[in-house]
Amino acid sequence: MDRIARNTATTTTATTQADEALRRVTATGIGPRQPGTVYYDGDRMVRVEAVVTDPSEARRILRRRSARFAVLIRDLHAGTSRYTGAVWTGSDRVLKAVNA
Repeated sequence: MDRIARNTATTTTATTQADEALRRVTATGIGPRQPGTVYYDGDRMVRVEAVVTDPSEARRILRRRSARFAVLIRDLHAGTSRYTGAVWTGSDRVLKAVNA
């Protein structure tokens, strides 16, 4: 009986480590984007309206099974809003950061 309890604890630890690794990957993909942040996304200036970090909701919004997050952005020149699942890259530039 003791052996079963030990295996369960190992499985829980492994799951927790995997969850933490996915959380870090998601945070890296989102980058500094949080509501209120203004940045250049390639050739557009956009403002972050919302960040969705629940994977099931992000998958529903983006209609992609692999989505881990979704970011609602507003194009400040065109005035249109849309969701994106694009990761933060070196070509993206923050123009106005907000405090967490």
